[in-house]
Amino acid sequence: MAKIKHILIVTRSTHYCKAAVDYGLSLAKENQAKATVIHSIYNPFHLKGINMALTSLPMLEDEYTRMQEEARNDLDRMIEKEKSEGLEVEVVIGHGEPDEDILNIVREKGIDLLVLRAHEEGVVEHLIYGRANEKLIRKMPCSILLVKDEPGARVS
Repeated sequence: MAKIKHILIVTRSTHYCKAAVDYGLSLAKENQAKATVIHSIYNPFHLKGINMALTSLPMLEDEYTRMQEEARNDLDRMIEKEKSEGLEVEVVIGHGEPDEDILNIVREKGIDLLVLRAHEEGVVEHLIYGRANEKLIRKMPCSILLVKDEPGARVS
């Protein structure tokens, strides 16, 4: 088995992706690997097919900035213990198309393993996040660990 040296952990909602962060950080500790955590959501200015008045843009931009700040604070709290124990962890807040941001980091940093939450997307999630998991699985040059943490998930 190949040695895991650098793990990229993807979050889209820090609340719902905590299990993926926990898995990724645990694997990084066990393998004495670096960990990078990216909070990746679509920039609302890139959403396709939404018509909004220009007067809405400043409010939307403020909300997007607030969401990014909250994500960084949440992630800093999640990784605080691991960092204090000497684990090398970097936090990145994505700014564009999530699959492109993630793929760029994988290539630039030589990521060995991508960890992300497996979930079924509803209509609202599809609008906000797109079909990023499907795109990532097809494009990824490294291995992927999908963390299943949905309540009531069943194996058939």
